[in-house]
This record gives sequence, C-alpha cells and structure tokens, in this order.
Amino acid sequence: MSAFGPDMPAFTELAPGVRRLLAPNSSMMTGPGTNTYLIGSKEVLVLDPGPVIASHIENIQEIANAPIRWVMVTHTHPDHSPAARGLATETGAELIGSPPPEAQHQDMTFAPDRVLEDGECLTIDGIEFEAVHTPGHASNHVCYLLTHLNWIFTGDHVIDGSTVVINPPDGNMSHYLQSLAKVRARRPAILAPGHGELIRDPGRAIDYLIDHRLNRESKVAAALDRNPGLSSMKLVPHVYQDVDEKLYELAERSLLAHLLKLADDGAALKENGRWFKV
Repeated sequence: MSAFGPDMPAFTELAPGVRRLLAPNSSMMTGPGTNTYLIGSKEVLVLDPGPVIASHIENIQEIANAPIRWVMVTHTHPDHSPAARGLATETGAELIGSPPPEAQHQDMTFAPDRVLEDGECLTIDGIEFEAVHTPGHASNHVCYLLTHLNWIFTGDHVIDGSTVVINPPDGNMSHYLQSLAKVRARRPAILAPGHGELIRDPGRAIDYLIDHRLNRESKVAAALDRNPGLSSMKLVPHVYQDVDEKLYELAERSLLAHLLKLADDGAALKENGRWFKV
C-alpha cells in the first residue's frame, strides 16, 4: 500500500511496521533508486538512508513519525550509506554497520557507533533484527533478518531484476557465492533488496544467481583455455558476447573476480599481467 497526502511523502507499507521509501538517485547502477527501509512504529530503525539528498533525509524523518533510535547500513557504497552520519546526528540515533574498507567507491565518512557480530540481534519495537554477515559484493556487507516475518533485507547482496558487480579487490567472488548459499540456507520467506521490488521466491532467485555465476565461471575457464596469455580486459569479448562494448570496463571487474576465484581454486594463474589456465 502506498501512502500519499498533501503533506506526506509517498512511501510503501510492506507489512505492519515495515515501510519503504525510494531515494531519488535512479541510474544505470541503482535502477529506480536506493530502497530506504523504516522498521518499527513507536521507535524506528532506518536501514540504508542512501546518498546525501536533503529532501530524502527530510522525508525519512517525516515518515518515521516517531523517534529514530538507530540508523543502520548494509554496506558503505556511496548509494547506501552517506546520509547515515547526518541523519544519526540530527536524530541522536545510534549508527550501526561495519566500517568502510580501504577500497575504491567507499563512503569514508561512515564511522559506526556499533558493529553487530554475525548472528547478533537488535530489538526494535519488540521485534528482533539479526545481522547476517554476507561479504562478497563488498567485504563489509551485512544482510539483516527480521525474525518475526522471516524477511531478509539484502542490500546489494541480492537485488531485484539484475545481478550485481563484484569489483576486486574488495569484491570477492568466492565469498559472494558462499554468502549466497548462507542466505539460501536460512530459507527466508521474502527478500527485501536494496534496489527494486520484494523478491517473493527467494530460493529460486538465489539459485539463479549461483547458477549464473558458475556458468559465467565456466565460460571464463573455457575462454582462458582457448586464449591463454591475455589480460583480463582482452578476455572480456571472449566471455561477455552478450554485453554491449560500452559496458566492457564494468564487465572486466566481474571477469577479474572470476579469474581470481579460479586462481584461488588452483585452476588459473597470472604472470606479468596475463592469465593462464592451470
């Protein structure tokens, strides 16, 4: 149900005490924009407040209509966390998440007051919110399980309608696949992603992502076998025939992640910037 009114920003009530507000930052990488979630009614947790957009931050506070006690992020990419510090300062909320790694495209302004361990729970308005560590897309990525609904808020670990870029060295394909299996094993009822609509068949969505990545890995291994001694960028046309050349630089990042996984598995090696199958 969407709420509209002359003085109230539009938001979607997904379940009692769970609201979603879309940040106005649509792009090729973010789709329709970043999903900001508000959990709780009498006291509120804000998950992934997004980039610093004054109108969005104002809308979050207006829609909360109750004290914001916690501001939490899934990870520190620039479309998810930069608004967190300012919102926490304005509301007196506790800032929760994992510190940014020393890597490209990180929000280095994020400095959490509290870091939840894997499996640690926070009680919000009488309901539990559990941290599920899911490195892969980012080394500090965390999903969160709303236990009474069995919903997992997935940030960029699983998104609606697309795959995500795994960008080494912070992004790690081996870790990503392990984290997908970890979320799959929790048998969630619904996935609430950082971009797009609710995913109502989580098992099928996660199986698709795992199969897609393993199929792509097989293509990388086959291309490496046929074309030894190429750089990761030179390998892109041999693996991503289904991708527009304008996206080759982006595709190279995930291809490199696959190559590094093959190297970790003992199936590939790199010499002087060129890759070989073992």
